[in-house]
Formats: sequence, C-alpha cells, structure tokens
Amino acid sequence: ADSIEWLKQYLKRFEGGFLVISHSTELLDETVNKVWHLDAQRGAIDMYALGWKAYLRQRVVDEERRRREREVAEKKADRLMKQGIRLHAKATKAVAAQNMMRRAERLLENTEDAQRAEKVADLRFPEPAPCGRTPIMAKDISKAFGSNIVFAGINLAIDKGSRVVILGYNGAGKTTTLRLLAGIDKPDTGEVEFGHGAKIGYFAQEHDTLDNNVSVLENLQQVAPNLDDTQARSILGSFLFSGDDAMKPTSVLSGGEKTRLALATLVTSRANVLLLDEPTNNLDPASRDEILKAISKYEGAIVLVTHDEGAVLALNPERVLLMPDGDEDLWNDGYLELVAEE
Repeated sequence: ADSIEWLKQYLKRFEGGFLVISHSTELLDETVNKVWHLDAQRGAIDMYALGWKAYLRQRVVDEERRRREREVAEKKADRLMKQGIRLHAKATKAVAAQNMMRRAERLLENTEDAQRAEKVADLRFPEPAPCGRTPIMAKDISKAFGSNIVFAGINLAIDKGSRVVILGYNGAGKTTTLRLLAGIDKPDTGEVEFGHGAKIGYFAQEHDTLDNNVSVLENLQQVAPNLDDTQARSILGSFLFSGDDAMKPTSVLSGGEKTRLALATLVTSRANVLLLDEPTNNLDPASRDEILKAISKYEGAIVLVTHDEGAVLALNPERVLLMPDGDEDLWNDGYLELVAEE
C-alpha cells in the first residue's frame, strides 16, 4: 500500500506524459486526464479527454446515444425495406425498389451495432461439503526463516462458517499463516490439526498453486480428475476460458487470467474452508465485483488476507487476527482503516 501511494504521488507530480494500463480505479482517478477505451466488441478505441470519473459518466451517455441511433436507423431501414419489397412487385418500379433497399442497407452499415454487455467471469464459490464444528485448529505454531522469526506461539481456531480477516504489515507473516493453515508448509513448532470432513481451498497470491508447465484445461483436470473434458471446459467457459483459450499454456497467462484460473480450481473443490490471499489482485473492476459477491454469499468458512477494503466489507468478518503477535479480537469498523495501510 505504501508503494501504491508513492506511485500515485510520483505520477501526479510527473511533468511529462505517461500511458498506464491499470485495474486500480483509485490510481486512475487520481492520476490520468485522458482515457482511451478499447472496445473489443466494436474493434475501436474511443478517446476521451477527461479524467476517470468523468469518462465513466460520458461513456454511459455515448453508449445510450449509440443505442438510440441504432433504434432510429433500424426503424427507418425497416420502413424502406418493406416499401422496396412492395414496389419490387411492380416491374415499372424495380429500380426504385432496389434503390430503397440499398438505402436501408447503408443506414444499418453506417450505424454501430448495439452495445452488448461485457463478458464477466461467473465467479461463484462451491457449496461447502459437510464438516465438523472446527475444521482447522492451530496450536502454538511458530515459523522462522533462518534467523528471522516471523511469529511464534500463535493459536487459532477456524470454526465452521466463520469469517476471519488477517491484518499485519508486509513481512508480518500473513501469507505464511495461510500456507500453514493450508498444510502446504509445516510450522517449526506446534501443529495444525484438521477436523472431521475438513476440505481446504487455498488461493495463493502468487498463483503458485498453478502448474505453469501444463495447459489451462490440464490445470483444472489436475485438481478435479473426476471431471470429463466437457464438464471441465464448461467450468472454464464460465471463467472466460472458452474454445482454444482452454488449451493455452498456463505460463503465458496474464496476472488476471491466472487469478481467474486459480479461482476456477476452487469451484470444483467443495471446500468448506477458503484461505484467500489477495483474491482481488489483477482483476478488472467488473470481475472484482463478481468475486466480492461470491465472498459475501459463500456459506463455508473464509480466512482472508487483503489490502482491498471492499473485500473486507464483502466478507463481513466476525474476527480479526493481528500479525505478527497473533492477537485475536472481535471485528469492528475501526480496523477497516488498517486494511489499506497494511
């Protein structure tokens, strides 16, 4: 967060020009005075000499204008076409009929197609499998890397359906805690116990749960070998990997694509505890909104690490774990100020 704030201030003071691609609407709102909108549906770039929020308002106006122009053109073309068909029946009016039909075609050619809603990944978490009262219990765990003791003596119980957010400065051990709870790493002391029926779904910030040496489809099949090709492709399609995209090598995916693929692997898991490490990173605003909805509706337990205040609000946490000391507290809105500062 400190680095992002530094970048905002640097760009605001920068006296030259710059071109930026970013999913951070806060960064764009504070730094840009022009927006180029790449409309993939129309195959065109719309250029706006406006700041971010003004651009958003103007884009809505422009899309509504295009919609109205299209409606007017379609109605006029329909009248011309019907009139041309009637005239065509008369041999003496054949030339006039053809001219009317050509005018109708030109009207539609010179009017942009109606704007279709942009495709957004269908980010839904799985229905959690049944489990016991406490799926995860961490008892007196500690972790060190060489002489650097990250934390020591942490105790934590993740109950069925509980919602916990972990806060702490960079290097305080937030990601390390999730990796221990996921069973990926082992604590130096203490132990992590998994209760009856515990099924863990882990989303890694750096996407290191994905195999970069195989395709998108193979990554999903590795975690869900019970799915046939059609079922796997259907799930990938809902995460915007359709057709040949399913056969892309995972190594060439963008950050946002890897985020969507990692989330797709969680859908098949029936996990009853989700351990989410910065799940909104790299997502475009529309996909971010979808994952916030998914977090708010999920019925299993969630342990969340994030710098995104919106993700915390969607989680509506019951408890907060403060790292590196491991102090637990009931959530209150006073902690929200710490989220973006961590």
